[in-house]
Amino acid sequence: MSDWFTIDTVDDDTYIISEYRHWEETHCYLINGTDYSLLIDTGLGICNIHDEVMKKTNKPIIAVATHIHWDHIGGHRYFPDFYAHKDELHWLNGGFPLTLEQIKEMVMDRCEAPSGYDENTYEFFQGTPTRILDDGDAIDLGGRVITVLHTPGHSPGHMCFWEEDRKYLFTGDLVYKDTLFAYYPSTDPLSYLISLEKVAALPVERVFPAHHSLDIKPEILGRMRNAFRELKAEGKLHHGTGVCEYGDWAVWL
Repeated sequence: MSDWFTIDTVDDDTYIISEYRHWEETHCYLINGTDYSLLIDTGLGICNIHDEVMKKTNKPIIAVATHIHWDHIGGHRYFPDFYAHKDELHWLNGGFPLTLEQIKEMVMDRCEAPSGYDENTYEFFQGTPTRILDDGDAIDLGGRVITVLHTPGHSPGHMCFWEEDRKYLFTGDLVYKDTLFAYYPSTDPLSYLISLEKVAALPVERVFPAHHSLDIKPEILGRMRNAFRELKAEGKLHHGTGVCEYGDWAVWL
């Protein structure tokens, strides 16, 4: 199972842990401070991400998910110290709007699972966070401070994480190159625009998405915001519009 994860280095104390053998190509991010390490998203949970994380830190680890979807919290069971946004606590306590069978289908779809993996052992993580987050909260890792940005749209409690000192923005499912999902009943296209307005106003120098290509530049934030503005002006920023394509990205409304 050792080839399930791919690790890339951003700088001396920031790493990307990716799952390229699943179609969603989920990226998790390890941010090391002098006192703590923060793991943003924990992937699908098919393999033990804790083993990979321990190769890159000896600090106590805090896990946080950009949002409570199966491909972002699968490895949370390895990290008892985890944070979550207040608007998605019910999804961690039996209130997620899909059945376990539906989630399993998502997890196993177009997935090169390791030999011997038994999908019947998969469980959708449930638990109680050690800290409840809200917009503007700071996570102090010692020498590095990460700011929580509440960015709903893809999900009610979706968060981006902003490191002002390094101008790093970890965007979760709000921003990535491919088709953005804003058609689920739990999504909110109008809130999505407000969230894009928020992140596009920041002096971002590096964008770190939760899926697909890592070759992504800050200028995409403004392009996405402008496209959502146009959709709103045209009366199309609502569920049922369908897929709107913009070259290197699209949005499914």
